[in-house]
Formats: sequence, C-alpha cells, structure tokens
Amino acid sequence: MRLTERLRTACGQAGADGGRTVVQAGRDLGPTWPVVMRATRTYADQVLPGGPPATEAIGIDETRRGRAVWKQNDYGKWEPVADAWRIGFVDAVGGQGLFGQVEGRNAASVAAWLTARPDWWTTSIRYVAIDLCATFRSAVRTALPHATVVVDAFHVVQLAQRHLADLRRRLTWKQHGRRARKGDAIYTVRTLLRRNKEALTHEQYDLLISELTSMGTYGRQILAGWQAKELLRDLLHLAAKHAHTSPGHSAISAARYRFQAHCADHAHLSELATLAETVDQWWDGIEAYVLTGITNAASEGNNRVIKLDARCAFGYRNRANQRLRSLCATTRRSRREGVPD
Repeated sequence: MRLTERLRTACGQAGADGGRTVVQAGRDLGPTWPVVMRATRTYADQVLPGGPPATEAIGIDETRRGRAVWKQNDYGKWEPVADAWRIGFVDAVGGQGLFGQVEGRNAASVAAWLTARPDWWTTSIRYVAIDLCATFRSAVRTALPHATVVVDAFHVVQLAQRHLADLRRRLTWKQHGRRARKGDAIYTVRTLLRRNKEALTHEQYDLLISELTSMGTYGRQILAGWQAKELLRDLLHLAAKHAHTSPGHSAISAARYRFQAHCADHAHLSELATLAETVDQWWDGIEAYVLTGITNAASEGNNRVIKLDARCAFGYRNRANQRLRSLCATTRRSRREGVPD
C-alpha cells in the first residue's frame, strides 16, 4: 500500500505539533509505528530551525533521562555508553524553546556544544543563566569568555532554605536529643520557617518570634538563621523592585552588607558561615541577576515539558528519537506563535 503525502504530513504534524505519541498517532490515522516515526522525522526536519536562533541570553540546566547505560569492554572493565544526565540549552529571554541537548554532566561536553555553534551565534550571547553549578560556570568561561554568568535566584533561596533546615535539625537534636515532635516549640513553627516574611500574617509572625524565643539560646539561633535567609531574599528582591530600571550599586552594596554583617555576627553557626561563603563565591553571578533580572525559569519549564513528553510515551529506548521529540515539544509554542528566528 502507498500513503498519500497528505497522510504523511498529518502523521508528522500529530507527533511534532499535536503532542501525540507515535503509537497514538498510528492508532488515530492508521499507519504503523515505523511509518509514523519516519513521517515525524521528515516533518521535524522541515519545521525545526537548522540551528539555534540568535538570542541575547541562554539558560543551561540538566535533566535526568532514565538510567545510565554501561558496557563491558574486552578487558572486563565497565565503561559508560550513555549518560543518565542530559544538559539542555534554552532561550532564556525570547521564548524560543530548546536549542539543543548534550549527554554528560561535565564541563567538557557543555563547552564542546557551545564551541561547535557558529561564531555569529556565540558572539550574540551576552548572558548565561545557570544554577549554582561550578561545572556550568567553568564551561561558560571556557567557551563564552565574553558572556556574563547569571545565577538563578530560585536556587540561591533554595540553598538558604536548605541551610536553615540543617540548622533547625542540628539544634533540635542538640536540645532534645531527638527529632521534633508535637508539643515542642520548634515543631509548632517548623512550617513557618519555610515561608517568606511577607507571606506571614501578623499573628503568624508573632507566633514565630515568641515560640523561638521561648526555646532559649537554640531558638534564638534558629531565628538568626531565618533572618539571614530573609536578608538574602531582600537582596535578591531588589531585581523585582527595579524591574524596568537597574537598582543602584549603593542599594546592592547596602543589602549585601546587611546580610554579611548578620552572618558575621553569628559566625559560630556553621550553616550561616557556609551560606555567606557560598554567596561570596558566587557574588558576580548573583549581582548580575540583581542588575538584569534574568532567570533560568525557561530551562526549568522546558525540563518539565521534556519529562511530561517522556511520561506520555512511557519512556524512550532510542535517545535520538527522544532528542527529536524534545525539540519538537519545547519549540511547539514558539513555532505556532511565529517567533522570528
């Protein structure tokens, strides 16, 4: 039997633009899985851009794809054939979706992908948004020395929350010799410690202060950790307050000094000392975020779409097919809205 060109195009559109799996497209339209997959590849070659479009800022982030694949060589040694981690490069400001992926969570693979792009594309990039990953920072400095590294604010706050949780657990064990349980003051306010100050009502804020103060020295130390987290958020919040105009360097310096001074006053708390040290090590990227407001939210959103596509297909055995489907899924919106290349 022969398929009409119209049916082949419909099969390709169903997979690339319709969000349907190859199996589902075959059930709906009639052709077998190999026919639909070939039609999807052909259609994707026609609609996907030949290379990454020009952009001012890109985002880099990793996502996990199943398990790593290992193979035993002739000498009996196991070697990795395929990595479980995949690095994605996305448009951080233009909404043009995923540019490409590379396997392996190391600086060499990231730098190799960036250096393989055309010169006009690499020179157009001014900012690179990443999380607190030294591997990505090293790769960007190697492949894009002219670009400014921007640290995503979400991961900075996440780091502060993690240190606060470690501080709370350590001091709770030190005071009670066990985990917190119902009836303990720290158990009453454990959820309030994870919330932002502006999200607390007056009653909740007063409860947080009174309960921690009633614990004595350990409670006041936990309160100091929560205050350090809020001072760091105040620093990052300067980017939101000056969404249309960059905040002044004096305001940034003052907010940074308040955070550093608070951590220095409580330097005996190892969690706060580590947090302050990490902020100092990544200060250039944090300051770049405050000045530009660029985040890595596009990478997180694309990772969600990629994982959803893999779940709908019940996983992929062919990594090339998954990369193709990921490109189609993450660029579907921009292609539909006609985002210029």
